[in-house]
Amino acid sequence: MADLDMIDDAVAAAAFRRLVLHLRHRSDAQNVDLMGLAGFCRNCLSDWVQEASAGALDKDAAREAIYGMPYAQWKASHQGEATPEQLARMAESVAKNA
Repeated sequence: MADLDMIDDAVAAAAFRRLVLHLRHRSDAQNVDLMGLAGFCRNCLSDWVQEASAGALDKDAAREAIYGMPYAQWKASHQGEATPEQLARMAESVAKNA
């Protein structure tokens, strides 16, 4: 397996920004589906950004950085009700993260 430390920080930052822009563009990809497939979603990504900021960003600021708008606004505009099937798939996938 390749060592992630081989990737220059500027390259990693550019790839991260591209990922965030992609997730903003693909608002049709629901967080519950991302969780069900990959065990992480936009909220996880914003939590990781907040943790990496060592206190420079609070939860709301980190989420706004990822979503491109306040989380409540994104949720109202793009997030539907999760189905029981989506929730079950998410729970199964998240269990693999432990």
